[in-house]
Amino acid sequence: MNNFDQYIQTLEFDKILSLLADCALTTGAKQKALALRPETEKALILANLQQTTDAKALAAIKGTPSFGGVSDITSATDRADKGAMLTHRELLDVANLLYVVRGLLTYIRTDQREETSLDELFSLLQPYRPLEDAIKKAIISDDMLADEASPALSEIRRKMRRANSRIKETLQQTVSSGKYAKFLQDNIVTMRGGRYVIPVKAEYRNEIKGLLHETSSSGATLFIEPMAVVEANNELRELESAEKDEIERILYALSAETAQAASLLNENYELVTELAFIFAKATLSYKLDASAVHLVDERIIELKRARHPLLVKERAVPITAVLGGEYDTLVITGPNTGGKTVALKTMGLLVMMAQAGLHIPCDDTSRLCVFDNVLADIGDEQSIEQSLSTFSAHMVRIVDILGAVGDRSLVLFDELGSGTDPTEGAALAIAIIENVREQKALCAATTHYAELKVYALDTEGVCNASCEFDVNTLRPTYRLLIGTPGKSNAFAISSRLGLAPAIIDRAKGYVRADEKRFEQVIEKLERSRIAMEENEARAKEAKRALEAYKAGEEKRIEQMMLAAEKEINRARAESVSVLKSAKVVSDRVFAELETLKKKKDAEDFAKALEESRRKIRRQLRQANTDIHDIAFNETESAQPSRPIKQGDEVYLKNVGRRGTVVSGPDAKGNVTVAAGRLTTKTTIQNLVLAEDKGLLFTSKEGKSIPAKQYRPSAPRAFSPEIDLRGMTGDDAWWTCDKYLDDALLSGVHQVTIVHGKGTGALRTFIQTQLKKDARIQSFRNGQIGEGDAGVTVVELK
Repeated sequence: MNNFDQYIQTLEFDKILSLLADCALTTGAKQKALALRPETEKALILANLQQTTDAKALAAIKGTPSFGGVSDITSATDRADKGAMLTHRELLDVANLLYVVRGLLTYIRTDQREETSLDELFSLLQPYRPLEDAIKKAIISDDMLADEASPALSEIRRKMRRANSRIKETLQQTVSSGKYAKFLQDNIVTMRGGRYVIPVKAEYRNEIKGLLHETSSSGATLFIEPMAVVEANNELRELESAEKDEIERILYALSAETAQAASLLNENYELVTELAFIFAKATLSYKLDASAVHLVDERIIELKRARHPLLVKERAVPITAVLGGEYDTLVITGPNTGGKTVALKTMGLLVMMAQAGLHIPCDDTSRLCVFDNVLADIGDEQSIEQSLSTFSAHMVRIVDILGAVGDRSLVLFDELGSGTDPTEGAALAIAIIENVREQKALCAATTHYAELKVYALDTEGVCNASCEFDVNTLRPTYRLLIGTPGKSNAFAISSRLGLAPAIIDRAKGYVRADEKRFEQVIEKLERSRIAMEENEARAKEAKRALEAYKAGEEKRIEQMMLAAEKEINRARAESVSVLKSAKVVSDRVFAELETLKKKKDAEDFAKALEESRRKIRRQLRQANTDIHDIAFNETESAQPSRPIKQGDEVYLKNVGRRGTVVSGPDAKGNVTVAAGRLTTKTTIQNLVLAEDKGLLFTSKEGKSIPAKQYRPSAPRAFSPEIDLRGMTGDDAWWTCDKYLDDALLSGVHQVTIVHGKGTGALRTFIQTQLKKDARIQSFRNGQIGEGDAGVTVVELK
């Protein structure tokens, strides 16, 4: 017998099994559910819980698989193995099992995302399509074989239909003939004893020759088989006999195939039953809104927000119960109907469910250890037949419990020591608890005795608990409070139920002074606890409000940042559009200038033309830089605080670079600035003295950076290679010119210009420009492996 069997009904575990059986989709799974018992090996319990968890996850993703109402086929396979002929129904059950096996394999192989503990069970399933198809082809229903079951059966039935037609046609001619009309009771053809006959009036017996099969109860009608159809009827009977023999032959053949596959079929049935049972546990978990509990080696019960699974979820009050660790015994007090017994049953029942591999209705951070048994004395089982009073019935069970208790036991006592003299009952209750504690078991007991409350306060390892009672509404709240002794509130409950105040006042006068003081202390503690909980609730609410406000402000700021970024992107897009328009205009100017150059041969005109080109390119680069690089923001006057001279540290507004003035302003007000490897001429208006205050650079992210702190970074993702193929000479050099500036800003010493081979015109034009460029140290054609004559490799100063 399982260690838990004796207390299954006491803790209502049998009702949980009934709920589980209702969730099962096969007869075998229902039987397995009703036979479920808690296990005591941790590894096995963990494996069972994992299977339930995985089945629940699969059902959430794919739905519960179809088990097709699989029936137990083990007795059929056993009979088939002994040479018996299986019935139509038994063979159809075999085919249905094989069909379900194929469906389960399809289920697990479709959209399988990760491995589960059920994969091994699914992998052991063995489809057998030939037998499944043979049965389905041959058998239509519980009592009918298809004509296609065999060629012989098809031929026999064809002949039977033909014989039937001949007989009916002959008899129909007889009953329709005017010659025989007056001899017949009715103009119909019927059957008697499996043969076709016609109803003849008794007085005309000799008018129609044939075989008499039956006489009506009144004797007025004779059912005669005319001689014209006797031979046809005989032929039909022979065909029916042949049909029966052929059906038996087919059933024997299918039974023999079933016998050959008996082992495979039995294994499949066990696997399907096991899977149906596991998915039934998953379905129950959904219905109870349950989760897997954490099993620990520590001797502890820690149930958070636990509900009794048989109570209506919407009405059940969750409790948090902790037993073990600092204390091994819990003394629960409180008013009648306050929830003490429900708390005990919840603890015991959830332990049994978890050890049976079932999910339990509590928070998923709850913890349990594994018990060898759960021993419970709950309820009043007085027996008139056995002459047992309430006290005696309790004591009989307590004696059994004390004989079975061990260090891995959970012991639950309801109203320990009740039913007898209060003084003796309290003393007996304390002694029983002490005995259980000596066995190192975990124990929870409910009581009304004040002596047990005092015992729990004075004894290390014993903790008070109570079921909360609302003194304002005079109703229990059913919450379990750990660490606080409870009051029975008999006076308050009696008053609410209508007992006269005078009687209640008189009763209060009979309470001993020490007991009254103790109850007053408990009441004061209760009020302090309630006030503390209210303060804690208000603090939590304030914290939630603050977090909600913070989240709202963060979201608002994020939205503002996104709006600002969109505005910047819009402005940048407009600037790009302006730049493109400027480039189109410059291209047209270049074309006009090229036309003029062809008309003018003067050398000074060519120089002026080249200077104009450089000026346009600088302007286009400046526009491009203004769009994509760091923007300069003048928070005060943009004018230098003093005249700029050689050697000053300055910032170039257009590129956001720091440099040194190489030479002072010339006649046109231009100065030469060295910024890293780049030496350029620019106007004084494009410069900012590094020593000036109040000037800010604004980054792309919108952050303002003081000029003295700003250090520009190299362009992101700079490529050491540029492709100019497909461009005209001027476009190619304009692109290359800016690329060389970017290379210098990035600190790159060598770059590759891809211009392609073609006619060589673009290569010649680019290299001509490179010869005249002061930024170039040297350049050469590419070597084999670099791109050969299709590229030019440039060394920068």
